[in-house]
Amino acid sequence: MRFSLIDYIDHLSPGVEISAVKTLSMAEEYLADHFPGFPVMPGVLMLEAMTQAGAWLVRVSEDFAHSMVVLKEARNVKYGQFVEPGQRLCVTAEIVSQTERETKLKARGTVDGRTTVSARLVLERYNLGQRRAEDALTDELVKQEMRSLFALLYRPNGQADGGPSQPAAGSPAHSSDVGP
Repeated sequence: MRFSLIDYIDHLSPGVEISAVKTLSMAEEYLADHFPGFPVMPGVLMLEAMTQAGAWLVRVSEDFAHSMVVLKEARNVKYGQFVEPGQRLCVTAEIVSQTERETKLKARGTVDGRTTVSARLVLERYNLGQRRAEDALTDELVKQEMRSLFALLYRPNGQADGGPSQPAAGSPAHSSDVGP
């Protein structure tokens, strides 16, 4: 099962930073077990939300050049407070440095301005076709799928296919510096 832990991208500056939002709903399957009677978002999923936001920043910053953007390392992970159903986890990630294959980011998750999680992430990026030539077509399909998903997550200036979109009740208006 794959979890999409980003509901929408609120702000994006390619090559610099991203902010995204995940609203925790009681409908999240894992809450039934984590913890019974006291449902909270597991720490590893908070870390995954930061990783997903960072991966979107990397993809957009390099115009979707790589099909794979994966977590290679998480350093200095610190947890501050629980995220409960009904709360919005606001995730930010900022590029610290890059090499040919890796991007180092500083990431943070907050609820109502209070830190819930923070970490230094190292994301590795590559194409499957670099390892096996017959996987080059898969790379193109994955990149196409990522572009489509990105178009759903990020709508600069609140624009949707049928005109201006309205954020969910209590959600901040979308703001951005650039488009997809």
